[in-house]
Amino acid sequence: MQRYSGVFEPEDLDLLQRVFDQLCKERGIAQTNSEQREALASDIVSAFQNGVADEAALLQRFSAG
Repeated sequence: MQRYSGVFEPEDLDLLQRVFDQLCKERGIAQTNSEQREALASDIVSAFQNGVADEAALLQRFSAG
């Protein structure tokens, strides 16, 4: 997530990383699948920048279930 521009506080980065890690686990996205990981990271950061700043809301928005 370091490649995205913008100002993120350390706690924001921690939240985004937790959401990303959880969703990768839920979706079974392997660490070697850079295309899927990049797309998911982009979606999460975009939602966060558009006001979805709550961890539970981000997880709910992108969870498969």
